[in-house]
Amino acid sequence: MEPYVRVRHLKTYFDVTRGLLSPKQIVKAVDDVSFDIYPGETLGLVGESGCGKSSLGRTIVKINKPTSGQIIIDGEDITKLKGDPLKKFRREVQMIFQDPYASLNPRMTVGEIIREPMDVHHVGDSRAERDARVVELLRIVGLKPDHIRRYPHEFSGGQRQRISIARTLALSPKFIICDEPISALDVSIQAQIINLLKHVQREMGIAYLFIAHDIGMVKHISNRIGVMYLGHLVEIGDSHDVYFHPLHPYTKALLSAIPIPDPVVGKSRKRALLEGELPTPLNPPPGCPFRMRCPCAMERCAAEMPEMKDVGGRKVACFKVQSDFAI
Repeated sequence: MEPYVRVRHLKTYFDVTRGLLSPKQIVKAVDDVSFDIYPGETLGLVGESGCGKSSLGRTIVKINKPTSGQIIIDGEDITKLKGDPLKKFRREVQMIFQDPYASLNPRMTVGEIIREPMDVHHVGDSRAERDARVVELLRIVGLKPDHIRRYPHEFSGGQRQRISIARTLALSPKFIICDEPISALDVSIQAQIINLLKHVQREMGIAYLFIAHDIGMVKHISNRIGVMYLGHLVEIGDSHDVYFHPLHPYTKALLSAIPIPDPVVGKSRKRALLEGELPTPLNPPPGCPFRMRCPCAMERCAAEMPEMKDVGGRKVACFKVQSDFAI
């Protein structure tokens, strides 16, 4: 099976220079990231706040302009698309944002919000046909037909996110980027949204890039997990393998930080504590970006950037892990 999404050596840099006479300052939000996503698959993306997860998602949907690299969707390089070809691409690739209330127009009814993408892309032969599609989408996401006349402020946070999902599905996309879609919701509502996304995926065969900081929740929904640190992918592989048998030191530290509800087990657990401060993407250190906090750092780590290589059935960017598996 061919990947539906191919990202190759993608870089997204932001110029944050404050004045004409100030020294040039570049934030390397996404720095040389490559991965594939297959039809009907969910790739989970985790990492600390500020690691570049959301910037990567926004770059793939062309909200952020890529500095270099390739974004190949369904065999077509969309990196430099403009005009009508870009409009066609937007029908197939959609995004669910973190804050549902901020992404919904408070002056539009739910029906208008969901119907708007269909109006823009001329989906359906008539207004009545589009309204019927809106009612169907409301049913799919677990809302009632009479919600079509209400406004976003009349709904709870979970209901607003369901409205966002319905709007995302209006154009029948093949790929959806979920940018922390549950982080602002209560735990019980999070489970409902996750189950809804999985149901929609089974029914429609949609591929997801699921961005979150909760690796436990990501493991529940994802086929594979990618771990980001300071704009770089450091590990990517099967979700079960990454969750239960992490290889990269940073992945181990993320997993050891997950709270355990059993106080006896939690007290006896040995945590992988990270020392040192998180480097800034404005001035990242040379070599491996994780070396200043890594308990396994070697001299080589300060001089070279480790490449993503096949290790134990997954890809890992770590000289120590690569050398251990080579022995």
